[in-house]
This record gives sequence, structure tokens and C-alpha cells, in this order.
Amino acid sequence: MTSTTTSPPARAARPARSGLGTRARTLPAALWRGRTTDAAWVRPAFLGLLALTALLYLWNLGENGWANAFYSAAVQAGASNWEAFLYGSSDAGNSITVDKPPASMWVMALSVRLLGLSSFSILLPEAVMGVLTVALVYAIVRRHLSPQAGLIAGAATALTPVATLMFRFNNPDALLVLLVTLATYLTMRGVEDGRVRWVLWAGVAIGFAFLTKQLQAFLVLPVLIGVYLYASPRRLGTRFLHLLGALGALVVSAGWWVALVTLVPASMRPYIGGSQSNSFLELTFGYNGLGRLTGNETGSVTGGRTTTTGGGMWGETGIGRLFSSEFGTQVAWLLPAALALLVVGVVVLRRRPRTDGARAVVLLLGGTLVVTAVALSFGAGIIHPYYSVALAPAIGGLVGAGAWLLWERRSAPWARIVAAVVVLGTTWWSVVLMSQASSFLPWLRVVVVMAGVLAAVTLLAAPHVRVFARIGAAAALTAALVAPLAWSVDTTLTAHTGSLPTAGPAVAAGFGGGARGGFGGGRPSFGRGGQGFQPPAGTGTQGGFGGRAPGATTGGTTQGFGGFTRGGGGAGLLGGDTAVASALVQALRSDASDYTWAAATVGSQNAATYQLASGQAVMPLGGFNGSDPSPTLAEFEQYVSEGRIHYFIGGGGTGRSNGGSSASSAIATWVESHFASTTIGGVTVYDLGSGSTTQGA
Repeated sequence: MTSTTTSPPARAARPARSGLGTRARTLPAALWRGRTTDAAWVRPAFLGLLALTALLYLWNLGENGWANAFYSAAVQAGASNWEAFLYGSSDAGNSITVDKPPASMWVMALSVRLLGLSSFSILLPEAVMGVLTVALVYAIVRRHLSPQAGLIAGAATALTPVATLMFRFNNPDALLVLLVTLATYLTMRGVEDGRVRWVLWAGVAIGFAFLTKQLQAFLVLPVLIGVYLYASPRRLGTRFLHLLGALGALVVSAGWWVALVTLVPASMRPYIGGSQSNSFLELTFGYNGLGRLTGNETGSVTGGRTTTTGGGMWGETGIGRLFSSEFGTQVAWLLPAALALLVVGVVVLRRRPRTDGARAVVLLLGGTLVVTAVALSFGAGIIHPYYSVALAPAIGGLVGAGAWLLWERRSAPWARIVAAVVVLGTTWWSVVLMSQASSFLPWLRVVVVMAGVLAAVTLLAAPHVRVFARIGAAAALTAALVAPLAWSVDTTLTAHTGSLPTAGPAVAAGFGGGARGGFGGGRPSFGRGGQGFQPPAGTGTQGGFGGRAPGATTGGTTQGFGGFTRGGGGAGLLGGDTAVASALVQALRSDASDYTWAAATVGSQNAATYQLASGQAVMPLGGFNGSDPSPTLAEFEQYVSEGRIHYFIGGGGTGRSNGGSSASSAIATWVESHFASTTIGGVTVYDLGSGSTTQGA
């Protein structure tokens, strides 16, 4: 049979290289109509997909408030101070950076400079990144398969619950996913015509992805390099030269900032948060790099090293992690189908020419899925469920591509059988995942089962009754996408704050399982609305990660990991509510122009709460975990003697974690023994600018 999935026609045969139609047509008409060779429905369907994605990601966006206050505070600082913007400082006083490079903060800070500081202006760029990612997934798949395949791929990506979550949140993951997907698209374009400009731009995209989340951006490099070396139409030597050029583009696009941070004297820039030696290279290869895989993360919130039972603080490692309760409902709805359809794609396209575009698409998406899934599955360090958003484009793309390859071959019995098996397997798996939140729309399981069975039966009978094929396709899409859609809509309608957000309704068990259900087990607001995760028994904590201790009230509550406390609405170690008493806000704003920092407190989450509430710079002692040696006690004493810090706010915690520095703890002890305390808005505060001390110091 003649296939419609061969590579696109030669460039000379296309009426316009942009794919928007002939040059004589007006721009609005071209945008609406698309390629002159497309059916009339194609471009409206694509634009409709983007419009619905934008609606899903933008609806109720302001409900997330400051989302992750840690990053929102850095965005606030960058929008008011260009040095803070350049380095990604936590505060406008430039005491310390966040524990990531600043690329994602740059985008959000520019939005705030343009629109003013608000939850919407911070989160708007993330939603736009989500829409662009869906558009890229569509483009990757449709170029060498079909518009229908692209639409399925884009919809599957958009409706992945963790994608809905993270494209409405201000963690760096949204920009990382966009840039990696862009690099995949550019590499595919390079495979099409062998022009070096495509791979050069792909290198730039990965370079800026590195400036977003460091070594995680490099996971896809073996895939991009391998597919280009294999499938590019150029001679092998030329392919290697192109890749060397791409490497140079990567180094330049990422290296300029790394060189700046490395060469500027430490005394002239903020401390590099997340490192123990004020080194970005240490941060890259340690806490944010190999430590995520090995669990050796000095200064992190806790070690990820495995226990005698094979598990760790961040759950069991192994191939089953992505299918577990904490990851499964986030990303794994279509993961089994994607893996099965990856095999289908490789087998079906195995006899195509080396340079075939459709096979290159399958290899790019499949390789990305495999290497990312392996890293997330076996990483023994800090691996949060929302990291799995990196899988969404690959899963969506493979589902779209594989479904179309089977649809093209629906006249063959084997293709109908495989399609029916994939649909029934996806149906069963969806029911399993929905059972993790048994009280959430219980009738939906019936709908999924009915749609799945109908799809399997009609697909098997398709050659005998032609209309059955279309009924089967519609039923299959319903069975595959209706449950992720429900989880995504629930995510959109629910406020998410703190550092450990999760998509969809609460699931029955969390990290590690066990009698208590692990982190988040049985909690009505799993990682949402300031409730956060409940730690396992024996950790010595009372409130969970950022969650308020049972029965506690705002002001002086004990919570967070490892006995960390907060007072007066401080955010806790990993986030929580961000209410600050008006009396304390007024105190922080009083005479603020006379000081570099209106206050100092242990931990970035605490500092972020007060900074966002007051609009004034607040020094986060010890960085995110309170365990970085920034500042040292001697440096802090000097700042105080120079009159640069107005208040010290108590309740930040012990400031030591997993072998990190105890400098912030020493500072807290020094302040308590040298300055008189007072209570403002239920919070213990020390006036460092008053000059009066206890014990005559």
C-alpha cells in the first residue's frame, strides 16, 4: 500500500518555506489557512488545540497566589534590581542566589517589569511556555506523519496532569521542557535537510536549558546527537562537524553566564545558593547534578541514599517508580501506551531509508522518553513527582505518532489486534490510577471502561463495517484522554502553593507507602494549598513539609522538616501559607530605605514570605535549606555593625541539614544572646538597628 507518512516533498515543491501558504496571501488568511496542501480543517483544528490549551493553563491562574514563594521572591528581586536579575538573587540586597541558574527567573522578572508584580504576571509566562510546548509537539509529529497525529500528540501532552500543574507554576521546569522540546524540533529539522543552522540553534536551546536547570538539560544530548548522526542526509564527516558546531553554540549560550559567575570575585556578587563553597560548578555537579542520581547531596533537605529496604527519603528507586501512586497519576496515564507504540513505530518503520523523517521522529521521542524515565526511576537523590513533566512531550508525541501508524495500517489484522490491546491496556491502567483517588468522580471509571471496550470491539471489526473504524478511533481517544482531562481540570480549579505541588485529587498513598501512607498519604490537599507532605514517623517533625502542625495557629507554630519552625506566617522549609500580620509588614517597611535588608531570617522560604508581603529585601540566612554558609557569623556581625540589617526574625529553624553548614544556626544563637526580643504580629523579632543589646554586648 502507498503510505502517506513519507518525508515531506523537496523544498522547491513547497509554495512557502514558512508553511503558512503563498507569499501573496495576507498574513491573517495564511495563519488561519496554514499550508496550501492542507485540508481546510487542519489549521483551525490546530489553533483550536492551542486555544483550549491556553484556556486550561490560564483559567483560575491567580488562584495559585505566589505559587512557589522561593522563586516568586527571586522574581520580585530581579524585577526591582538588575544585579539580582542577572544572578538570580533571592533578594534585592544580593546576599545569595536561588539554587538554580536564573534563566526561568529572567522570563518571569521581565513579565513583572512589564505588567507589575502580581501572581498573574509571574505565572503568565509559564502558561505561555505550555502552549508553545504543545505547538512544538504538534509540529514535530505532524511534519512527517499527519495533522491528525499531531493533534493527538498535542492534546495528550496538554492534558498530562503534571503538565497542567507545572505550566501554571513558577518552578524552572516549564522553561526546561519548552527548551528541550524546541531542541528536539530543531534537531528534526536538521535531519530533514542537513543544514547546520538547525543543529546550531538546537545547541543554543540546550545551552539555555542548562541555564534553567543545569545537568538535567543534558539528559537528551545522547539522543539528539545519536539521531542526527544516524539520520542526517549529509556525509558522516560533515555530520560530525555540524555537531561540533552545535557543541560550540551550546558552550557559548550557557558558558557566558557560567564564566561571569566564575570570574567575578565572590565579594562582588551574591553567594551561589545550594553550594557549600560558593561555587557554581559545585552546585552543577553536586547538589543539582550527580547528587540527584547518587543521593550524595551535601546540604540538601535530607539525603536520598537508600535504606536497608532499598528505599530512601524520596521513595523506592527502580523501574516501577514512575508507575507508583505518587508519580503514576501525575504522568503515567499514557506511559504504557507510549512504550508499546514506540515498539510499534520502530518495527513498522524499520525498512525505511536511513534519512526517513518519520523514523527520526520516533527515535527522537522514544530516546527522550527512555533516558529521562531511567534517570527519574533510578535517581537516589531528590526526585520530586513534578520532575516527571519532562516526560510529557515524549509520551504525547509517541502516542500521536504510534496511533497514526496503526491507523494507516488498520486493514491489516495485526494492526487492529495491536490497537485493541493497547486500548484495553490503557483502559485498565486508567482504572487502576483512578482507583488511587476512589472518591473522585467514581462514575468516570465506568465511562472509561465502556469507551475502552467499545473501541477495542469496533477497531477489531473495522474492515467489516467501515463506520466502525471512526467510532473505534473516537472511543479510543475517549478512553485514553478523559481521565487525564479530569485530573487536569481538577488541577486548574485548585490552588497550588509551596515547593512540592502535585496535580489532581489526593491519592491513597505517598512516598514509600507503609502504615502511615508515606508522604501525603490520605491528606485531603496532597501538596496543595499549604498542606504539603506529611513526613514519616520518627523524623521529629510535627507539621510536615510546609504544612501547619495539627491544631496550631499562625504565629510560632512548629512545622517543616527536621524540626524547623516558623512564626507569624513564615512559609516553613518547603512552603506553606504566606500570610504575614500587618503589624509586622509595617515594621519591615519602616525606615527600609536606610537599610540594605529590612530583615534577615533562616531559610529562603521564610525570607520569601516576609519579602513578598513587605516588598522589601529580606536576607535568607543559609539559603533554601538554611544550610549554606552564607553569610558566615563574622560577615553577619559586620553587616549588623555597618547598620545594613534592620531586623532578625526568629522561627526560621536549626539551619543545618545533611552535612551542610551550621552558620545560620550560629547567627541565630548570636542574635538571641546579644539583642533583646520583641513580638510583632505574633512573631519574635530582634531589632538589630536599635543599637541596644542584652548582656551589654
